[in-house]
Amino acid sequence: MNKPILSAAFAILLASCTATPDPSMRRFDAGPGLQPIPGSITYGGQPRTKLTKSPIGSSLTHEFENQFGYRVIERYVIQPDRSLLLVSRRVIRRPFGYDD
Repeated sequence: MNKPILSAAFAILLASCTATPDPSMRRFDAGPGLQPIPGSITYGGQPRTKLTKSPIGSSLTHEFENQFGYRVIERYVIQPDRSLLLVSRRVIRRPFGYDD
C-alpha cells in the first residue's frame, strides 16, 4: 500500500523539476554568446562613458552579487570602438550553511 503512494509522490516531485537550468546559475560561462545579467556593466546597453585611456584589447574584471546572493566575477575586453565585450563569467557559490 505504501509503494503506490510513494511512487505517486516521486512522480509529482520529478514532474516539478525543470529540464533547463537558469543560465545565471552556471558556475563558469565563456564564449561569444554570453549575455549580460542584472549587475553586469553592459546590462541594458553599453556604459555612457568610454575608456579612452585604456589600450584596445586590454581586459578588466567586474565583481558583484547576483539576485541569489552569489558572487559573480565577469571579465570584459575593450574593443576598437571603445565598447566593452563580455568574454567570461564565473559564479562563486557559497557552501551550504555559509553566512557572512
